[in-house]
Amino acid sequence: MNKFLQIIFPLLFCVTIAGAAKIKGHVYDKKSGEALVGATVVLENTGKATSTGLDGTFEFKGVPTGAATIRVTYLTYKTVIQQLTVADKDNDHVKIYMESASKDLGEVTVRATASGSNERDARRIEQNATQVMNIVSGRSIEVSPDLTVANVMQRVSGVSIERNSNGDGQYAILRGMDKRYNYTLVNGVKIPSPDNRYRYVPLDLFPSDLLDRLEVYKTLTPNLEGDAIGGAVNMVMKNAPDHFQINANIATGYSQLFFDRNFTSYDASGINHKSPYDLNGSKYKATQADFSKGTFDYTSKKPAPNMVGSMSIGQRFFDSKLGVVLAGSYQNTYRGSNSTFYNSDVVGTDAYAKITSQSYRQYSEQQKRLGLHGKLDYVFDSNNKISLYNVYVNLKNQQLRDQVTTNYNNSVYSESNGNNAELVYSTRSRLTEQQIYNTTLHGDHKFFDGKFKVQWSGVYSTAKNDVPDNASVNLNALKTGDQINKLSLVNTNPIERRWERNTDEDKAGYLDLTYTVKTAGDNKIDFMAGGLYRDKQRSSYLNKYNLYAPQVPVPGSATGETRSPLFGVDFQNYTDLNLEVSNQQGGVNNSLTYDAHEKTGAGYGMFKYTSNKLEVIAGARVEHTDQGYNMLFPQGETRPTGSQVYTDVLPSATLKYHLTDKAQLHASYYKALNRPGFYEIVPSKIVNEEYEERGNPDLKRALADNYDLRYELFPGASEQLLVGAFYKRIKDPIEFTFQSDATRPQDIFYTPGNFGTANNYGAEIDYIKFFNKIGIKANYTYTHSRITTPKKSRRINEATGDQEAFLVNQSRPLYGQSEHIANVSLLYKDTKKGWDLQLAGAYTGPRINTVSQFLNNDLWQKGFIQVDASAEKRFKNNISVFVKAGNIVNTPTKLYIKGTNPANETIKEKLVSNGQTLIRADYYGQSYLLGVRYKFN
Repeated sequence: MNKFLQIIFPLLFCVTIAGAAKIKGHVYDKKSGEALVGATVVLENTGKATSTGLDGTFEFKGVPTGAATIRVTYLTYKTVIQQLTVADKDNDHVKIYMESASKDLGEVTVRATASGSNERDARRIEQNATQVMNIVSGRSIEVSPDLTVANVMQRVSGVSIERNSNGDGQYAILRGMDKRYNYTLVNGVKIPSPDNRYRYVPLDLFPSDLLDRLEVYKTLTPNLEGDAIGGAVNMVMKNAPDHFQINANIATGYSQLFFDRNFTSYDASGINHKSPYDLNGSKYKATQADFSKGTFDYTSKKPAPNMVGSMSIGQRFFDSKLGVVLAGSYQNTYRGSNSTFYNSDVVGTDAYAKITSQSYRQYSEQQKRLGLHGKLDYVFDSNNKISLYNVYVNLKNQQLRDQVTTNYNNSVYSESNGNNAELVYSTRSRLTEQQIYNTTLHGDHKFFDGKFKVQWSGVYSTAKNDVPDNASVNLNALKTGDQINKLSLVNTNPIERRWERNTDEDKAGYLDLTYTVKTAGDNKIDFMAGGLYRDKQRSSYLNKYNLYAPQVPVPGSATGETRSPLFGVDFQNYTDLNLEVSNQQGGVNNSLTYDAHEKTGAGYGMFKYTSNKLEVIAGARVEHTDQGYNMLFPQGETRPTGSQVYTDVLPSATLKYHLTDKAQLHASYYKALNRPGFYEIVPSKIVNEEYEERGNPDLKRALADNYDLRYELFPGASEQLLVGAFYKRIKDPIEFTFQSDATRPQDIFYTPGNFGTANNYGAEIDYIKFFNKIGIKANYTYTHSRITTPKKSRRINEATGDQEAFLVNQSRPLYGQSEHIANVSLLYKDTKKGWDLQLAGAYTGPRINTVSQFLNNDLWQKGFIQVDASAEKRFKNNISVFVKAGNIVNTPTKLYIKGTNPANETIKEKLVSNGQTLIRADYYGQSYLLGVRYKFN
């Protein structure tokens, strides 16, 4: 009997399998025909259920033959029940179409999914956009490894980022055009920058989880502001959903850097945000008691874990007429870097610099990032809608920089030469607070059966940068072999306390008018006109005090000899020092204490012709600029006030030709400008970091002609293939270079200037493809640019035998431009089991970091690959757990000079290789984050 059962059961199993079949299918949006990702598919009466993959597909195996019923459900869509007959052989591919269940208010459709927060809608916005653009959806941002908008930007084709001192992204470079050539929008409105020097916005201010989507404009139309030669970044903030939603998360983590060393900090609680001059008047004489000792009260220990969290809540009321959304984000993180860099000098007639000293530097930074966003919108009827939104971001960065520099007596750095060396110890404690606030009241109105549309906005924005009591101290010593002695305060003003702040205040009004005329068939022409007026006022302030420690008697000296206080002998901590103030009334009388203004008026006219196959958009924009400054303490400056007034006509034309419903050609031409920043045109002289910087009141705006051509294919709901090329011809590009003082050639300073004409061209490819649960996002950009600037060289005068300097024109790429940029992200998504995984790599090719005054001595940044990863697991009850890991392979920033001097070959650190001399290496370490998310939909 047992043998009989052993035979019959396998036979019965084989019969069952023979009578079972496989069902494969797709789920589509009925209106758009696009695949739906994550729809729930249930095979009734079998207990089988699955979810559609990233390409909208589903599959059931082992299905009994005969009649079957499939039920499909998806958020915001009507449930679909479909009957079919299952054959014992191959079954037809099942196609299921779902209809949206969203509520309509006449012509105004309120849908949460229309915001671009998911991949499907993001691709549709790209496809329908007038200008050439790329979009990162809110859902992609949520599951990515990125916590700030700056880091999200590096995933976009043609975009590279500049890192700050802790390794996070800070500024975006679009298509090889430096950050100065781009501007930043919030919900389509330009915001001011808190940067103390330039007009571009630090994108690390913005927590990424406040966004519905991130748009990157690569071309302009006349209704967009014209100062974007590289492009524009538009942050679309969270919008009110069509039903009650909550999205909250909290996470903690650590930086790998502080597993290996301590975090050094100081007591910032007593810092006064106003200088003694501000508090007590211009005639007040400051003493040591006016300065907090907390800036020199250092502690060194392991930092607390990083903490980040965010929450958004939204709902619509009164039959969906009133929409409300509130969102907030807070991040408290501990970051830093370890750096080694080598100072160099070009001496004699050598073509390449000699290394003269080595510096080791450590940064320890605590960043507190706060973001708040709120929006109200009210739909009166199908023709009238009004909205009010506010956004506030604040970034506090408490930083301590510790540095030791070794200077060798023979002016060539080499620890093997046995010579005595001078050591300089420098410590800087700095608290920086940057904030931006924007409030916008916006209206949309339609008249004459929707033929005439009016849009208007009233905007108030402020941006502030505050650096109170920036304190630095310097010690020096002599080193003989391994012996360090005479560690003392430097002789002249070893301590500096500096107050800096600047505020931008913008008041602006926007008006856009559209009149639509229908022609033959479904063709139509939109005639558009409008403009804006903005009044920008800037206030800049700088005050600094120099302090010193009085000389102390030399013990045992019979002649009353004195010396500088010695560390470990006369003081154990900087807080023990009794200090005197050398400039008791401060140094507010400098060229960086000024007021400035920029008044911009603009108007445009354009038309948009639309047919089944063709879209044509053409027109022109006129922008009038009145920019000027007033130095409050000229100090003998020959140009204490200045202004630039000019008007620019900026034509543009865009053509879109629809090859099929999913493929199109997109061509564009536009003219754009780049205005100088206030800091750049004020004739200032200020020492920042290692060199003096000067403004240039004769600096002119740059103008550029921009050409684009792109083939765009959108084969699936979330898929795309974009292949394009671009060309930019820039007149009077603005670049910072080192120059020599005309009256004192030995004085070198860093200053902006205009340099003839530059050319920039390249090609891009952007690819997104999904295979059920697997997806790939990849892009590559090639960029080539050329600019010619004067460089200094030296030669021997044959008549006198003396050295003489002369200028040579040298061509090079634009500052910040990388020839090759690439991104690859591998995705895994299992909706049924609740998994989202991502491994992301970003490559940035070599680019110029600093432009040298000398021939062949520009400082280049090596190409690097940054790898990040993230994972999320969703559970029942709307809970999910996620992990994010940044800079997994600990990619450093390395700077080098092309070429080498023979004297550098003897350096024991082996800085010379492959014809390059290493100048600097910054290491940031990995970062890890583990968190919990709650979603209620």
